[in-house]
Amino acid sequence: MWCAQRGGGGGGALAPAHRCRLCVVGVSRAWPRGVAAAAAAIVRGMSFGGSSSVASGGGKRLEYGRTHVVRPKGAHKATIVWLHGLGDNGASWSQLLETLPLPNIKWICPTAPTRPVAVFGGFPSTAWFDVADLSEDAPDDVEGLDASAAHVANLLSTEPADIKLGVGGFSMGAATALYSATCYAHGKYGNGNPYPVNLSVSVGLSGWLPCARSLKNKIESSQEAAQKASSVPLLLCHGKADDVVLYKHGEKSAEALKSTGFSNVVFKSYNRLGHYTVPEEMDEVCKWLTANLAISSSSST
Repeated sequence: MWCAQRGGGGGGALAPAHRCRLCVVGVSRAWPRGVAAAAAAIVRGMSFGGSSSVASGGGKRLEYGRTHVVRPKGAHKATIVWLHGLGDNGASWSQLLETLPLPNIKWICPTAPTRPVAVFGGFPSTAWFDVADLSEDAPDDVEGLDASAAHVANLLSTEPADIKLGVGGFSMGAATALYSATCYAHGKYGNGNPYPVNLSVSVGLSGWLPCARSLKNKIESSQEAAQKASSVPLLLCHGKADDVVLYKHGEKSAEALKSTGFSNVVFKSYNRLGHYTVPEEMDEVCKWLTANLAISSSSST
């Protein structure tokens, strides 16, 4: 998987990276109307295969796309649901995750529902929730976030009792993963319903933290919430050259988590990284997961 990025001299250069639909369509807050329409046409033309389940959002039934599973190559010790970014699908990330030296992890890569998205001018795209601005300052679509967090929890709920569980993602997927971690700590979704699974880790690449403004009150609401927040390990990674989800939003999100009691937060920055992932970043993810899940990098164990 490759992502075309402009080099310093203005010419096109190929950087090893996971592809991102936002790179393809060139999302920005100042989109010309014609570019927005062309981007939406690209998104509408994508095919995501069969459905796995439905969810309610904005008064409409939302149909999830195909879920792709990467089986562990060694002893099964952990399961992580990995969430793609806006406009992407589960298949592309499953191809990358299958190459990682993490033989004890089962990866579940669902595809988000196709829905109208405000940042695309209301045109439909695969999205975990509606979003008008890719930052922690954006208005929060709590209903959409709850639906996607519940979908993640549902996927994890059928795993064996002795398997460690986690959630991670890229961009909007990272935002959903971090929101899931805050629901786990609080013990509830945003709508007040109980959060049903125990998360051991959460990873967010090039993302942001939704509902950051209300997080402090949720975590301070009970001693149990504070204990969970202090114990769950979180890894946030962000490129300083990210022009889609700006680096400052990732940095502010990490600070917001730390200031509200999430004491086990690691924030990694990458000087020349844009809105995509590179082997250096994925190596960091592998090392962090190996350490925090107490799993091996050898397929023999």
